[in-house]
Amino acid sequence: MRDPRFDALVDQVKSGAIDRRTFVVRAAALGVSGLAAGAALRSIGASAQDATPGASPVASPVGSPVASPVASGGLSPENLGVAGVAHNTDTSAGTINLYSSWPMTAASAQLGGDSAAGVQFAVDLWGGAAGGFAINYQALDDGIAANNGSWDAATEASNATMVVNDPDAVAYIATFNSGAAEASIPITNEAGMAQISPSNTAVQLTKENEANPPGYPDVLYPTGTRNYMRVVPADDLQGGASANFAFNSLGAQTAYVLHDNQTYGLGLANVFQSTFTALGGEVVGFEAFQPDAPEYQALANGIANAGPALVYISAIVNLNASKLLQDLRELLPVEDVAIIGPDGLINQAFIDGAGDASEGMYLTFGGLPANELEGVGAEWYNAILERLGHEPDAYAVYAFECAVVVLQAIDQVGAKDRAAILETMFNTSEFRGLIGTWSFTETGDTTAETISLNVVQDGQITFQEVIGLA
Repeated sequence: MRDPRFDALVDQVKSGAIDRRTFVVRAAALGVSGLAAGAALRSIGASAQDATPGASPVASPVGSPVASPVASGGLSPENLGVAGVAHNTDTSAGTINLYSSWPMTAASAQLGGDSAAGVQFAVDLWGGAAGGFAINYQALDDGIAANNGSWDAATEASNATMVVNDPDAVAYIATFNSGAAEASIPITNEAGMAQISPSNTAVQLTKENEANPPGYPDVLYPTGTRNYMRVVPADDLQGGASANFAFNSLGAQTAYVLHDNQTYGLGLANVFQSTFTALGGEVVGFEAFQPDAPEYQALANGIANAGPALVYISAIVNLNASKLLQDLRELLPVEDVAIIGPDGLINQAFIDGAGDASEGMYLTFGGLPANELEGVGAEWYNAILERLGHEPDAYAVYAFECAVVVLQAIDQVGAKDRAAILETMFNTSEFRGLIGTWSFTETGDTTAETISLNVVQDGQITFQEVIGLA
């Protein structure tokens, strides 16, 4: 039987007493899932107060050359990005092809699809035009469906090569996975093309760090000139904040660290371990798990015998992390052992795969969940919720942000000039985005440092608080 309080909320939206953003927030407080809330909103239809002049209730197909402009309140080209940049809606100069590349199938279907929708939303918001050019967007897939949608280095290298060989391409929105970035950054670097990522967090891609493999990050930039940027905080912040929360907030004195042995997973695990031990904690185990293992009972037994207060799983969803969590929880009940995972696991596919075993698990993310955004970010959340019909994947926000950086650079340069667009993007400063105002540093990193802590409740990823290094 449905909670009558939820029915009352639905009636309030219908009458215009509350807006859709308030509805979603209050529904979540009642324990209503995002999917159920989204379904209710779709059944209601768009209320007059949420109507967006010129907007379509669904996203334009990925790859459509020109879409209708979308403008409402603060959600417009004039109120996003660097202030004072004029938006040129003319298309007489020709066409610029905009590409993204990340996994799009299997366990990555939602994260890839929602991120592509985020890019398309930005293109639509710009009216399918920038700098005098028509903008054509295509979402490339660098994953392998048969491998649970996991990224593939050869596929990513092929995608990057295709893009740099397209004379109508000026920037590359890629990649989702940090390991994939290692395959494409040298290719775009030699071509002098800007590459911007919504989700790569491995420290070694941009920053000097004692835990980096030899030669990193310079080995990724054969020309000696940086061309790569990311709009998400790197793992020196996420791993450190997670360790600080584990030791100082949860009071965990001992931890067991598991990783998937990939660029992202191992690098983040190293940061967590070094910070946790520096704080005074003891890491009683640090090892890679086998992604293709049929089960993890033996591993779980070993961890149980080590008796940690906390397990840190540094991995991505595609590498059997759901099964790993299920087997760990059989021997490590939630009331005895806390389990923390990073942003590589903050998606619904991981939660659905793990089922009840995911309840009570902590998940960190570089930024805020979309439903916690305010101001123009809240406007964007309402609009993307309407387009998708479900809660957006966490990284759809950053995919949109990347696209705005590129589109605004094209507006500023007004020419199909890779070098000028790269320079303009890299010098982005005081960018007014969905996640607040930020700038790029000399390494191509964002100055934004927000790390959020979330917990799985009733099968939903639920925001708890902002955490930090101290």
